[in-house]
Amino acid sequence: MTRIVTISSSLFEGTDVAKVHNISIAFASTYNRPPTRQHVLRCILVDAPTLSITVSPVEVRSSHITLPMTRRLKFSNFTELLQHDEARVAAFGDYSMHGRRAHVPLTNFDWGYTVAVGIGVPLTIYNLIVDTGSSNTWVGAATTYVKTATSVDTEEPVFIDYLFVGTIFKDTITFTDDLTITNMPIGVATTSEGIAWDENKLEETIPTVTDYLFEQGTIFQPVVGIFFQPITTDVVNHGSLTFGGPDPAMYTGSIGYTDITTTFPSSNYWGINQIITYGPTEILRYTAGIVDSATTFLYIASDGYRNYRAATGGVVNPANGLLQISPDQYSVLYDLNFHIGERTYSLIPNAQIWPRSLNHKVHGANNDIYLVVKRLRPRTGTGHDFLNGYVFLQRFYTVLDTRNSRVGFALTWFTHATTN
Repeated sequence: MTRIVTISSSLFEGTDVAKVHNISIAFASTYNRPPTRQHVLRCILVDAPTLSITVSPVEVRSSHITLPMTRRLKFSNFTELLQHDEARVAAFGDYSMHGRRAHVPLTNFDWGYTVAVGIGVPLTIYNLIVDTGSSNTWVGAATTYVKTATSVDTEEPVFIDYLFVGTIFKDTITFTDDLTITNMPIGVATTSEGIAWDENKLEETIPTVTDYLFEQGTIFQPVVGIFFQPITTDVVNHGSLTFGGPDPAMYTGSIGYTDITTTFPSSNYWGINQIITYGPTEILRYTAGIVDSATTFLYIASDGYRNYRAATGGVVNPANGLLQISPDQYSVLYDLNFHIGERTYSLIPNAQIWPRSLNHKVHGANNDIYLVVKRLRPRTGTGHDFLNGYVFLQRFYTVLDTRNSRVGFALTWFTHATTN
C-alpha cells in the first residue's frame, strides 16, 4: 500500500523559510557492520537564500520512504570546484595511522543535491547536500546552530582534527509532519574552518539518521537509494533520496549488486571493485575504488587516465585542466564501460562530456567539448584507484545496502540521455 505525504506550508508555519542554515548530517546506517566509514551517507548543509517546500511530495511506501532532492549549482569559479574535488580525492586516498586532513574553505560554494529538513521546535530549516563519503553528523559549518525547546546539550565533546570542535546535542529532526526523529544526536560545532575531511577521526558515537529510522521501526532495513538527474542548467533539477530500500519508481530493470571491496583503503568507504574498458580496450584493470556522490568528476589512476587520453585523443585544456576533444573525435567516441560484479554499466559518449550548456562554468567556449574523466595521481595498485563521482552516479540509480555490505546499481531513464 502506498500513501503520499506532501510537505505543506503548515509544517513550517511560523518559520522564516528564507533563513536557511548549514548542517552536515549522516544518513546511512551503522547497524550490523564493522566500524568503518563505507556505510555512511552524510549531507552537508549549504546556504540557500530560497527554499521551496510547499509542492515537494514525499512518498511513504510500505517498505521505504522517498524524499525529494533539489540540485544546486553555484560556485564563484571553476578553480573552487576543482579544489573541492581534489581535497576529497586526496583525503580518500591518503589514509594512514596518523591520518590526513584535506580542507577547503567555505566561500561561495554551493554544489550538489539537497534535502530540506527542520531541526528543533519551532523548526529551523536546513538544506543538506547528499554526501556518501563522510561519517560525521554535525551542524555549524558556516552558521550557528539554533537552540529550541527540544535541544538538549549532552556536554559530550566532539572534534575532527581541530577543524571541527564542538558538543553533542540531541534534538528533533523533521522531514514531514509524518516523519520525525526525536532525540537525534547532532554534533554542534563551536569552531569550524569550512569543509574538512579527516581520514583518522571516526565519530562512531553519533548514530545516523538511518540508524534512528531503522531503530524506531520507521524503515524495515538500513538501506539508502539515491536517484540523480544529469545537470544541464543552473536552475533546479530533481532527484530523490530513499530510506529503507530501493524505490522501483526511480529505476528500470533490476538492480545489480556487488560486495564492498576488501581492499584497503577503499574498504573504509562505499568501495567496490571494477574493470574499466573504453570500447573493447581495457584501460583500467580489475581494482578497487570508491563511489562518492559529492565528488563531481570521474577520477581514475594515472595509468588508466593515460590510456583513456590516448584512446580518445583528448588534449588538456590549459584554462580548466579538462581533456578537450574536437567534434570529429566526439563523433567516434566509444562507450566507457564499468564492469562491476556480474554487470556492465556504460557511459555513452554524451555521458562522458561536460554539459555544453554549462561551459561558461569551466571557462570554456559555447561549443567546446570537455571530457569529465580526470587523473588520480598514483598509478594502479594503491587500493584507491578510481572514484566514481557525480558524473557517473547521475546516470544510474544507486543503492547503499548496509546490512549486506554491498552497493547496487540500476539503469534509469537518464542512463542513455543525450542532454550534454
